[in-house]
Amino acid sequence: MSEPDPTRVVADADVLVADLLGDETAREAVDLLRSHSWLTLVVTDRLLDDAEAVVADLRGEDLALAWRVKTEGLARVVEQSPGDHPALAAAYHGNAAQILSFDEDLLSARTGAKLKPRLSTSVRSPEAFLTVFDPERLYPVVRDGEYPGPDRDPRA
Repeated sequence: MSEPDPTRVVADADVLVADLLGDETAREAVDLLRSHSWLTLVVTDRLLDDAEAVVADLRGEDLALAWRVKTEGLARVVEQSPGDHPALAAAYHGNAAQILSFDEDLLSARTGAKLKPRLSTSVRSPEAFLTVFDPERLYPVVRDGEYPGPDRDPRA
């Protein structure tokens, strides 16, 4: 098993929807990814389908489609095998180091123990992610030079 890329992060469908609908913690966590061009949000089509369906139900199909197009443009979309959990498949096929989720089953220690032999990915709530993830500390580990700070507008 290869080490996951610490610059790649999966946001589960529930976090993506919460971000769009204004949940402060989800928005801050996803904005952290969007505001650094050297960090990659990793998703699968099924994960996007799940989030898009919720947005369509809550806010309408026009917003859901516009959100989908924008998110596909910002994220790295990876393959997913039938039957796989979308966030886990994204982490596995996208070599992501972390998954952001509100799913209590994914966040459980039991699930973490079951995943460890197959997937070296941490599953965290957006709040926990914000307490441990520091782009300034990560930058010199993965890039040359000094940390330049955020280099793009997360709202653009």
